[in-house]
Amino acid sequence: MDAIYIIMTSTLIAISCGILGCFLILRRMAMVADAISHAVLPGIVLAFLFSGTRNSLWMILGAGMLGIFTTFLIEFFHKKARLQTDAAIGVTFTWLFALGIILISVFAGQVDLDQECVLYGEIAYVPIDLWITEGGQNFGPKALWISSMILILNILFIRVGFKQLYLTTFDPAFAATIGISVGLWNYLLMGAVSMTTVASFDSVGAILVVALMVAPPATAYLLTDKFKSMIVITIVIAFIISIFGYYLAVALDGSIAGAIVTVAGVLFLIAFLFSPSNGIITKRMQQRKANAAMATS
Repeated sequence: MDAIYIIMTSTLIAISCGILGCFLILRRMAMVADAISHAVLPGIVLAFLFSGTRNSLWMILGAGMLGIFTTFLIEFFHKKARLQTDAAIGVTFTWLFALGIILISVFAGQVDLDQECVLYGEIAYVPIDLWITEGGQNFGPKALWISSMILILNILFIRVGFKQLYLTTFDPAFAATIGISVGLWNYLLMGAVSMTTVASFDSVGAILVVALMVAPPATAYLLTDKFKSMIVITIVIAFIISIFGYYLAVALDGSIAGAIVTVAGVLFLIAFLFSPSNGIITKRMQQRKANAAMATS
């Protein structure tokens, strides 16, 4: 049963991260996910100090606001200070992340926040962190419920705003001309990324959640030219990496989260080499066939 809980939680997190990552990949904003995953740390600490509780709702709200603020700062430095996007991202997330570390170290005696848990996470603890009511009712792992709710919210967000997200991703100029606020939908997307990131902290950590947000959609991107197919393939990859990653970790007696991301990396490498339309080896084989056909003709 523990294996089922871990695989289910991993799958839900990978799907939540992957469907948002599809938009980030196509917007060329993959590194923004990395920036937000680190920059939300002070938001988590401030949310705890404000509320006095580690309740996930407060943590998600704090992370969401910091994620939007991070996006605003990146855009501000890029446009006003004329910094390159990568430089604006680097400046923003490093000092916000450092601020979060300082807040944790200063309030370490009062705030029960573990830097290693935030950075790395441990999905193996999912089966023992249970949601038990005051009456003794056991509803199963908390992470499973949280990841389920986040996935439902992300699906609703994409379903309701699919047209706006689609247009602002592929043709922001046209979206602006027909009255769609490109900036607003960008901030909403970054807010969703922030909430998904902090909800995944306890399971996979901020560092590994970035891999789940980038690797599956990047692999799907190499396998199809259709956006909806890209989302479907990303979801399939989420299932594959969760199942094979878990059993790889069991076989090696190693980190489950690390094994999941390793499997994701292997799948990306396979797609990179053998994708029907974009694979390096596939292109070379097609070129050899074409040259042979020309030579015989």
